[in-house]
Amino acid sequence: MPERSFKTIGLIGKKYANADLANTLKNLCAYLKENEYDILVDDNTARTCNTCDIPSMSRQELGERCDLVVALGGDGTMLSAARSLAKYGVPMVGVNMGTLGFLTDIAASQIHEKIQEILNGKYIKEERLLLQVIIKRDGEHINESIAFNDVVVHKWEEARMLEFETAIDKGYVNKQRSDGLIIATPTGSTAYALSGGGPIVHPTLNAFILVPICPHTLSQRPIVVDGDSEITVTVSATGHARAQVTCDGQINLGVIAGDIICIKKLEKKIIILHPEDYNYYEILRAKLNWGGNP
Repeated sequence: MPERSFKTIGLIGKKYANADLANTLKNLCAYLKENEYDILVDDNTARTCNTCDIPSMSRQELGERCDLVVALGGDGTMLSAARSLAKYGVPMVGVNMGTLGFLTDIAASQIHEKIQEILNGKYIKEERLLLQVIIKRDGEHINESIAFNDVVVHKWEEARMLEFETAIDKGYVNKQRSDGLIIATPTGSTAYALSGGGPIVHPTLNAFILVPICPHTLSQRPIVVDGDSEITVTVSATGHARAQVTCDGQINLGVIAGDIICIKKLEKKIIILHPEDYNYYEILRAKLNWGGNP
């Protein structure tokens, strides 16, 4: 028998479990056990899905011990898992238990078939970039996070526009008054950035998308920049609105006037494994209700 590439499989379920997730997880565990794989599950999933017969541990330990991690949920589950596993370089597979599924491209009804194909080495491997955001105040580093989809600088709790300056690689770009700015990865180009009028960018490209949110000056348009750029956003001291930085719609960081928000590519990339029949444009057609084949 050939040497297996994946021996230890980690499982991460969506935050709020339901009966469908619990049943799918139970069946997947039984299937993997039957085929003599070692299975580990993250602590939250173990609590919500009652996987008491499977060893549970932190995301950090999963990253250190697993050869492959399967995320079962919607895109939010995949985003959370990707951020927590980013520095470990462990490949990820997404199973769609949600509604949208740009990132979770295996249907729950095909889980055994598609997972087995991947475990047999039949897959498409993609590396996708992430963003690192650092907030500086008076020259001091006060907070940081990472994002898979996007970093959003936006107004908070007030119906007033935010005023801020943007620079790319220390070169001044503009000052704008708007509801905020979306800095998205190519993966995130089909998320909030798309709703804001940004372009769809193929997820393997080395690029960022900057999309203003409801700008006061209508000539402010989305732009695409090189993925090796460093973007800085400075909240204007003359503005009146309170601001916040949100990563992937899941992590919130407070900022005040004068804070400098620095965004650049994280050195580590996320590795996603797709089934061999994966086609990005087919997903776009299905999720965005484009026309079918002629």
